Amino acid sequence: MSTTLFLARHGQTVWHAENRYAGVSDIALTAAGREQAERLGAWAGGAALDAVWASPLRRARATAAPAAAALGLPVTVDGDLTELDFGSAEGRTLAELPPAEVAAFRADPVAGAFPGAENPAKAAVRGAAALRRIAARHEAGRVLVVAHNTLLRLTLCELIGIAPARYRSLFPQVGNCTLTEIRLDATATALMSFNAPLP
Repeated sequence: MSTTLFLARHGQTVWHAENRYAGVSDIALTAAGREQAERLGAWAGGAALDAVWASPLRRARATAAPAAAALGLPVTVDGDLTELDFGSAEGRTLAELPPAEVAAFRADPVAGAFPGAENPAKAAVRGAAALRRIAARHEAGRVLVVAHNTLLRLTLCELIGIAPARYRSLFPQVGNCTLTEIRLDATATALMSFNAPLP
């Protein structure tokens, strides 16, 4: 039996508004991000969810909190839902990085990952493993998972059998508090919707 997972990127942060890489840096939500989280919570209140999971980073937990409150459920944290460490790019924009590093990243974001960054292919595997564990724990249920832009895109590639180096071209961006619905069982993943705005 498949489990339905609703994957959401956390709400807006100051660094995202400035297009800065915020991987493992623990950046807070902006006022707009908190409003997005409240809208996600309003949706969750009518979505018949069985659980709410989140990355341990503050921006993800704060985004998940209104949904959990609406449902009377806890936010369960899984460290494997944490965003990638972007190494030398943490806290910086592409314009602030050496052009050669940017060119290598754009050509192949896995082989050309920023110096000091987590290996994106390994991050894809850990993200997929986390979602499989969550699905197994809530078999045939409906679960909200709040995580991060790059991790979610890499994880989708891993789950549906796409080379992780293609994550930026196939999934250009996950919008803040948009919903991606997948159905996951022991052997297969079905992508039902991607980056859908909240109703």
